[in-house]
Amino acid sequence: MSSSGAVVEDVKVPLLSNLPSTVGLNDGQDHDHQDQKFARRFWIESKKLWHIVGPAIFSRLTSYSMLVITQAFAGHLGDYELAGISIANNVIVGFDFGLLLGMASALETLCGQAFGAKKYYMLGVYMQRSWIVLFLCCILLLPLYLFASPFLKLLGQTTEVAELSGLVTMWMIPLHFSFAFQFPLQRFLQSQLKTGVIAWVSLMALVVHVFVSWLFVYKFQLGVVGTAATLNFSWWVLVFGLLGYVLCGGCPHTWTGFSIEAFSGLWEFVKLSVASGVMLCLETWYYRILILMTGNLPNAEIAVDALSICMTINGWEMMIPLAFFAATGVRVANELGAGNGKGAKFATTVAVLTSVVIGLFFWLLIMFFHNEFALIFSSSKPVLEAVNKLSILLAFTILLNSIQPVLSGVAVGSGWQSYVAYINLGCYYLIGVPLGFFMGWVFHQGVMGIWAGMIFGGTAIQTLILAIITIRCDWEKEAEKASMHIKKWAAETKLEH
Repeated sequence: MSSSGAVVEDVKVPLLSNLPSTVGLNDGQDHDHQDQKFARRFWIESKKLWHIVGPAIFSRLTSYSMLVITQAFAGHLGDYELAGISIANNVIVGFDFGLLLGMASALETLCGQAFGAKKYYMLGVYMQRSWIVLFLCCILLLPLYLFASPFLKLLGQTTEVAELSGLVTMWMIPLHFSFAFQFPLQRFLQSQLKTGVIAWVSLMALVVHVFVSWLFVYKFQLGVVGTAATLNFSWWVLVFGLLGYVLCGGCPHTWTGFSIEAFSGLWEFVKLSVASGVMLCLETWYYRILILMTGNLPNAEIAVDALSICMTINGWEMMIPLAFFAATGVRVANELGAGNGKGAKFATTVAVLTSVVIGLFFWLLIMFFHNEFALIFSSSKPVLEAVNKLSILLAFTILLNSIQPVLSGVAVGSGWQSYVAYINLGCYYLIGVPLGFFMGWVFHQGVMGIWAGMIFGGTAIQTLILAIITIRCDWEKEAEKASMHIKKWAAETKLEH
């Protein structure tokens, strides 16, 4: 007893004497361990995110560059030809592109969740359903291309420009149908993290586009029709490049061949696709309305030139947030499909923080170089002064756009497209546009008022609402919903193993 008591006493004394320092040390170690654990999780999630973001930025920049190269070749033919190509691209193809791209984003929800749930065979069926739905939509949209000239005349274009744009648009009908196949292929591959092939095929298409543009315009002397034909050629290179990869064994688990089951459950698929299309279109049209409203101001030439410069810079920078939009949708859908609500929440956190840091970088860049960046586009003193005044709005637009697309990506990954479509409609068109109108015309603030009203009245409120929804989201419940959706769709495909 005495020996054991001695032992206890020997042990107790040093423990008691060192208690405060030991407890403090353990607390510090716990904090360090938690910090290291968080940093490691953040690094792992960042690698998964950038695995999608990097190629997505590259592929979007190459697609954007194809349009810029086409306009550059048309510009060397003459101002008349440049106007024809620009209007065809920005009005007709721009509307068509936004709607079909949005409809294809339904695959980010479905394919992403199915891949996360390891229901690999469903991805191929989903993609085929998307091909069917988008192809039918292309047929319904065909009159937009066939009757582009009278439509553009109604919008106030001159007869000469409307006729030339109508001719160019007719030649772009093959481009129109390429969207129905290319967009679903991209999302099918993106959802299973096969993003490298998208980047390589995009690079190949860009190289082909430059060569074919030179060949058609300068060698064959095909004029403005030749510039339109190059876009058809290049975008179908994208389609056949991605399709060739899929059909030739690049996706052995997710592509098991063409299936008659693709024709089942189309109505549910149509509803989700339309909600996705409307959600994205309401966003892309918003900034086009900004330019149209500015064009109706008195003495609008300088304002439109300055705003066009700002929108061009915003358009280039938007390729980064749009890549985060796609990557966030895939990551959230993958985690929800796997039943991992906490993983989806953490993926959202990492995406938002990373995108905001990049947004802050560009915000600072615009704020520091607000006097210089317009020199890239113009040497006109009135235009430079107007851009300088607008630069603060451009900076805050870029900052807001570093958050808003990521939150929209969360909505796509979670399948909230129909709710976000209503939010976009309310914020953009019931608050933003009227506020921009009042600030521009009623309060005589010109383009500054229109833009400020639309950004702070529409985009900022929409971002705030999406942020509140995301913060209050019950992620475990969303994971359960995703699991139920996958079981439902699997039953409808009649392929449950």
